Amino acid sequence: MTEDDLRSLLNPQQFQAAVTTEGPLLVFAGAGSGKTRVITYRTAHLVKGLGVAPWRVMCVTFTNKAAGEMRERLKGVLGERAARDLWIATFHATGAKLLRRYHEHVGLSNSFSIFDDSDQRSVVNRVLEDLGLDDKRIAAKDVLSAIDRAKQDLRTPLDLAEAAETEHEARVAEVYANYEHKMRAANAVDFGDLLSKLAQLLEQDDFVRAELQSRFEYVMVDEFQDTNAAQYSIVRRLIGPKKNVCVVGDDDQAIYRWRGADSRNIQFFTRDFPDAKVVKLEQNYRSTANILKAANAVIARLDRREKKQLFTNNGDGARLDVWGCRDEREEAQRIAEGVRQAIRQGVPKKEIAVFYRIHAQSRPIEEAMRAQNIAYTIVGGQRFFERAEVKDVLAYIRLAQNPNDDVSLLRVINTPTRGLGKTSLDRLVAHARVRSSTLWKLIASGDYPDDVGGAARNRFKEFWTIVIELRKAAQLSPRSPADLCVEVLERTGYKAMLLADKSIEAQGRWENLQELVGSMRDYEHEAEDPTLSDYLERVTLDQGEVTEGEEKGSKDVISLMSVHSAKGLEFEHVFVSGMEDGMFPYKGINPGADPDEMDEERRLAYVAITRARKRLTMSYATFRQLFGQTKVQPVSRFLLELPDDVLNAPVRRPRLGGAPVSDRGYGSSGASSGFRGGFSSAPKPTESGPRVVYDVEEPAPAYKESGARTGVRDDAAGFQRGMRVKHAKFGLGRVELVEAGGEVKLTVYFPAIGQSKRVLAEFVQPV
Repeated sequence: MTEDDLRSLLNPQQFQAAVTTEGPLLVFAGAGSGKTRVITYRTAHLVKGLGVAPWRVMCVTFTNKAAGEMRERLKGVLGERAARDLWIATFHATGAKLLRRYHEHVGLSNSFSIFDDSDQRSVVNRVLEDLGLDDKRIAAKDVLSAIDRAKQDLRTPLDLAEAAETEHEARVAEVYANYEHKMRAANAVDFGDLLSKLAQLLEQDDFVRAELQSRFEYVMVDEFQDTNAAQYSIVRRLIGPKKNVCVVGDDDQAIYRWRGADSRNIQFFTRDFPDAKVVKLEQNYRSTANILKAANAVIARLDRREKKQLFTNNGDGARLDVWGCRDEREEAQRIAEGVRQAIRQGVPKKEIAVFYRIHAQSRPIEEAMRAQNIAYTIVGGQRFFERAEVKDVLAYIRLAQNPNDDVSLLRVINTPTRGLGKTSLDRLVAHARVRSSTLWKLIASGDYPDDVGGAARNRFKEFWTIVIELRKAAQLSPRSPADLCVEVLERTGYKAMLLADKSIEAQGRWENLQELVGSMRDYEHEAEDPTLSDYLERVTLDQGEVTEGEEKGSKDVISLMSVHSAKGLEFEHVFVSGMEDGMFPYKGINPGADPDEMDEERRLAYVAITRARKRLTMSYATFRQLFGQTKVQPVSRFLLELPDDVLNAPVRRPRLGGAPVSDRGYGSSGASSGFRGGFSSAPKPTESGPRVVYDVEEPAPAYKESGARTGVRDDAAGFQRGMRVKHAKFGLGRVELVEAGGEVKLTVYFPAIGQSKRVLAEFVQPV
């Protein structure tokens, strides 16, 4: 592996990175620039070209997939034996391996356990119980999040206690201290310990630090922009006096701030190693020029970044499509039709992906794919109706219809937690088996085994009362699954449980349940004769349906995923949905928006665009129903920043009444907004709620009637007074009134029934 060999395999910048082996090196690797190729050949050059022993080379990355891919590539270049001797592992695997080797130095035995999230929750719950703390005032998940953040930042319980400014923060520090005590007593570590304990060991133990620095003569770190404080501390202290360290990353793709990553570590690297050589990989081998122009236009507006300009020799390629849709259902249908067309044109299914900003957006897209009989898989997430919180609520609804459903009962009898232990449940199940009875019949009759105590019997009775109340509610509104779902969320305490938990995970679960309510409302509007049993049947059949590709284990299916899950992947044709301000960028567009969050949204958009190789289609909806509410949101600023010469057609610009939008939120001047044309101001609505103003020749006339929101002419959505429309149930009609607010509603006169009906716009079609 001579330098001449490398010159023939790499471009000039890649070659420079591969042969710079001595001293600190920072490689900015743009999207699709051959980063893994550079790391592979740099390692091969060290071993085959310079004769470095493989076991003296450490390569650290973030995922097992990336580590496995790196090892496989090096097997092909170095041979299996040399590749096996290299240290190629994730940060957490590195921590586990080194802590086992130096376990005595950190107060552990060699057989220590690694606790997962569930184990950690059990420990925290025991601590809360020991301290007599009410888990409703200090939730276990909140404490675990605080502990994880502390370990990422290398902060001890004492550090948290000294910094505490409120009683709650002091309590968290106290729980943290007791948690650590129980972990030590159990001879156990958590995922955070694998990093924090190793970082502390390397900082405090001169012997261990010197031994590891002596062994690992060359250290390489992939995806450096995703490191946190503990990981960067480990890297710095593994480096010996020669400072032979190479870090590879791209600050433009730093999208994991929410889980502790600190992209500033790239800046800190040049501060800590002022003599570091910097190489930029800007030639992209993945995408066409039009796609890269779009990506460059979006990311160039980021202030704090290393200046880079991706380029390619792949040719201009196809221009980008931007689809403006009336609502999320039309958007999903158009995406499904676009996918079907791409397949007809010969694009393999596995080369097609649909992205969304949050998983709750997947429901209408999944439904549209099923309607088109398109095989798909969910990447980085579950199918909507397979998510735990959705299954929990549906289990309650099934119990309201059929309380003898033991499977549903066992799923939710202690969710939210009611203090029913596994022992009591196991005894009740065994008793039901002896009695040849269902669990519900035993609970309803009070027929408990003798070894079930009074406290457990009271908890069972509480659960019985909840189900009886839900059964009554189901009988009162048999045609409204959505009303019953809302009742479930309230009466069971499920809503209170999620809202009390301030974690990102709980917020996502609550949003999914609001989306579940929205799906039920859709069903009620669509079905000829909506009933609870019919809805449950539809859901069950949808869950049981497996597309041919999935059933056979084939990979030739299209992929649906969040943009976060798309990091590191690439596809021939990418569809990016939900391109509206408030959806993508997600939230954070108000005057008090966190600038760092908005910057991360911009980087996320850049990642989404650069996943596409040949075709990129982006879409937005004027009206989007999500979490049970219909919102009117402006076109995403990221779309409006795309150069005209990369688009098949200009982006339509519906305007939202009020001030223009800027990167820092609403309220800034049009001159500073950075938008071509900006958002025009409009008269304020006569009552609260959003008002939509479209580019029409004359002002949109407003209407008011008792109990209705402010209405406006709605040309862009395809409806206006006097238009003929068709409803699936009421037949042909003529629009008398158009209202826009929380939802777009039409008052339509239907001659077939001789009266006017107020209906949602999404359930009629212009004729």
